[in-house]
Amino acid sequence: MSNKIYPIGIQNFEKLRTGGYFYIDKTELIYRIIKTGSYYFLSRPRRFGKSLLISTIEAYFQGKKELFEGLAMEKLEKDWIEHPILHMDLNIEKYDCQESLDNMLEKTLAGWESLYGANPSERSFSLRFAGVIERAYKQTGQRVVVLVDEYDKPMLQAIGNEELQQSFRNTLKPFYGVLKTMDGNIKFGMLTGVTKFGKVSVFSDLNNLDDISMREPYVNLCGVSEQEMHDNLEEELHELAELQNMTYEDVCIKLKEYYDGYHFVENTIGIYNPFSLLNTFKY
Repeated sequence: MSNKIYPIGIQNFEKLRTGGYFYIDKTELIYRIIKTGSYYFLSRPRRFGKSLLISTIEAYFQGKKELFEGLAMEKLEKDWIEHPILHMDLNIEKYDCQESLDNMLEKTLAGWESLYGANPSERSFSLRFAGVIERAYKQTGQRVVVLVDEYDKPMLQAIGNEELQQSFRNTLKPFYGVLKTMDGNIKFGMLTGVTKFGKVSVFSDLNNLDDISMREPYVNLCGVSEQEMHDNLEEELHELAELQNMTYEDVCIKLKEYYDGYHFVENTIGIYNPFSLLNTFKY
């Protein structure tokens, strides 16, 4: 039987790597986006590995070379420079009123200000965000990395309440717009979510984002391709077939039928849902 430890629900790259969990190497693609651009947006369904992607990028910019041992990134990167990182995860709040978003932003900004200082004249969320970015760059001598996970959760939870959704937009639009204003102080920025940013007006001030959600080179940045499944789980496929009293070919057909239904670019490979696929192998 396979001795792999499947990372079901694991969203932290350091925990995954130090805990000996199974990992399909995405770091060559991650290296490519880091080295060829500055601001990105990626839209993917829930439980598709967006949070793990953000955590992997964070570990890279923290200079944690040891976590990438044996992965493509270890050979590709030579410098391993540590950058100040501003990571905001909007997953952890229930957005049922304006105060819920305000509280989330307040907590996040207060945490950053405890590291890089605050200025009493910066009273709005966007001014405080800009101030933190500027001070982090000046204090460390390295440009800032900004990572936002599930940027759109407040708007999605306010669907059906147009007044609340508009209130959330009015708060987040200038906040995210700081990324463009403070470009000279920023090394890299990435935002993830479920909805495509072009359909949500919070990004109207942030037109320098590169939307790679439907770009062919990055279709398997999250999730598992058929080739990755066979490269990394071939032994497990045979074991699953034996356990289910099925042929190897029939198991592959069934897995493709159940989990290979995501096509992010027309006429490209299908992507398996990682949460569902790995749960299948955890027998």
